[in-house]
Amino acid sequence: MKGQTNLRNVGIFAHVDAGKTTTTEHMLYLSGLTRSLGSVDTGTAQTDWLDVERERGISVRAAVTRLTWKDTPINLVDTPGHVDFLSEVERSLRVMDGAVLVVSAVEGVQSQTEVIWQALRELGIPTILYVNKMDRIGADASALLGQLHRFLSPGAVPIEAPEGAEGAFVGAVSLLGGGEEPGSAGTPDALDELPEWAEPYRLRLMEAVAELDDELMMKYLDEGPLSARDMLPVLVRCARKGELFPVLFGASGKGIGVRALLDAIVRYLPSPGGSEEKPAAGVIFKIEKDPAMGRIAYVRLYEGVIQNRDTVVNVTRELQEKVTQIRRLQGQKTEDIGVLRAGDIAAVYGWNRARIGDIVGSPEGVPGEKRLAVPLLTVQAKWRNEAEYPAVVAAFQELADEDPLLDLQWLQEERELHLKVMGPIQIEVLTHLLRSRFGLEVEFGAPTVIYKETPASAGEGYVAYLAPKPCWAILRFRIEPGERGSGLRYESVANRERLLESYQNEVARRAPEALQQGLRGWEVTDLKVTLLEGEHHIWHTHPLDFVVATPMGIMNGLANVGTKLLEPILRFRLSVPEEFGGKLMNELVVMRGEFDTPVVRRERMELEGLLPVATSLDFPARLGSLTKGRGTLSTFFHGYRESPPDVTAERPRRGVNPLDEAKYILAVRNALTQ
Repeated sequence: MKGQTNLRNVGIFAHVDAGKTTTTEHMLYLSGLTRSLGSVDTGTAQTDWLDVERERGISVRAAVTRLTWKDTPINLVDTPGHVDFLSEVERSLRVMDGAVLVVSAVEGVQSQTEVIWQALRELGIPTILYVNKMDRIGADASALLGQLHRFLSPGAVPIEAPEGAEGAFVGAVSLLGGGEEPGSAGTPDALDELPEWAEPYRLRLMEAVAELDDELMMKYLDEGPLSARDMLPVLVRCARKGELFPVLFGASGKGIGVRALLDAIVRYLPSPGGSEEKPAAGVIFKIEKDPAMGRIAYVRLYEGVIQNRDTVVNVTRELQEKVTQIRRLQGQKTEDIGVLRAGDIAAVYGWNRARIGDIVGSPEGVPGEKRLAVPLLTVQAKWRNEAEYPAVVAAFQELADEDPLLDLQWLQEERELHLKVMGPIQIEVLTHLLRSRFGLEVEFGAPTVIYKETPASAGEGYVAYLAPKPCWAILRFRIEPGERGSGLRYESVANRERLLESYQNEVARRAPEALQQGLRGWEVTDLKVTLLEGEHHIWHTHPLDFVVATPMGIMNGLANVGTKLLEPILRFRLSVPEEFGGKLMNELVVMRGEFDTPVVRRERMELEGLLPVATSLDFPARLGSLTKGRGTLSTFFHGYRESPPDVTAERPRRGVNPLDEAKYILAVRNALTQ
């Protein structure tokens, strides 16, 4: 039996303030799921239910809801638009079969728009582009289409022609008929049945569709304009395959264009597929905690069926947990459905040890994840008094379960908590969450840029862990620099008779942990570590000996080869009025920025290039005063590269340094015997 072929799993994505949540609220209202329209401005949005979301008017967490449009159920995921919450977007992308990317007609293609677009394309997710805010001053549909082609894809094709713009915008005319099937009443069959001002849009659509179908291309060249009956089957097929991307126009604040967007979701985005006859296979993409019910795991099921009271294998954690309840989410309400079928999304209760990203059932058919969010800053949490320390630790552990990218470091001996963040807005939201949800007043220290290290040359590391008895672990590694962005590559060429495979596996597991702190205290990356040889003792060796020995051998190798400091780099796009161009270029040079030859468009200078994170932390805030509020800046994480010789950054090591072998052995062995 096939999965739910009439279902749609759709993510709503956008740069912050493009109107994504407003669009979602109108979808819920039009579908009949809500009786009144929620509003971001008044704090009544159904998908922004956290206190901090309602107070700040931004989405912080991805929200899942279910609506029905024209007999088609749609699981809708409203995701945050601010770059500081990109991890929520990242997790949502993994479980979507289709996407709506909302673009502001005024601000155009922005940094988050491009980041999400690239991820959607790499994952092959069919996408509809919805141009919102056509009623705002500065809206220009033709210029916006040019941006979509320039920054996103030439495959972005209008299926509507907007009527008017700014205050004169009254809606859009369908180039294929008002949501009807081809050949039925109301479907235009030729170009001359549309208003004259719609012709340029229809021409773009015809050319784009004809290019993807040889028969249509011949008909277009021989007979001229194509009919909706000709184009629609090809457009639907290509849109569902992610080869063309339908573009619609609207003004969600006034409810204009949302009905057509819902029609487009049903028509142009694919159903999930999957088979109920196969073994269950799914992934947990979101975790919440309910005071009464405990942990709630949001699951996308790709194959099979999960029912109440089923015991399901968590492949990632290597454990089994029983389902106590399965609920469907509809706005802020839930419905007990008792069963989750292939292709669907639901909230599963009872899996109290589950974590975000865990694969449940079988890993077959579960897609991989696309990493978007890279935290570039680290902060230390500070609490009011020591009596609150245990509660603060517990609160942060719960928040880290819901967002693993926080990468919480709890240093018990130093009584310190450190976490990774994307930016200042995330820090503000964490402060608010701790106050409103846990009743805790927590402050954060100044953000520190996260540097990394990489080997300066190739060499070897060696350790002979032979005392104090009983122990025996001898290891020799080769450490080599890798290509930038390659991360860690590990392999073993050690003789399996001298070092059993089970011991070699232990070394492989411990190598990434050993590289979390290098000679300067930062994570070591972009290297290859090869276990050349090793030796165990038939009587004296215990598997834990290699837990102790691996960090000592690897750190010995790093001490022999030395490390270079790597700093995070942003790719930027800057647009300013021409008169401010010289001043801004000087600012970029002072910040160690690199940029291409400026391009002047419509009396504005556009600059693209690279900027170190460390020198540009306050640049977005200063840009307004430097350009009298007329400059726009988009930044994207570019990667890590070697720091100049005069840039130094050391971080205090957490715990005992494995290079101090005697002290390190005693520290680890004492910990193991506790």
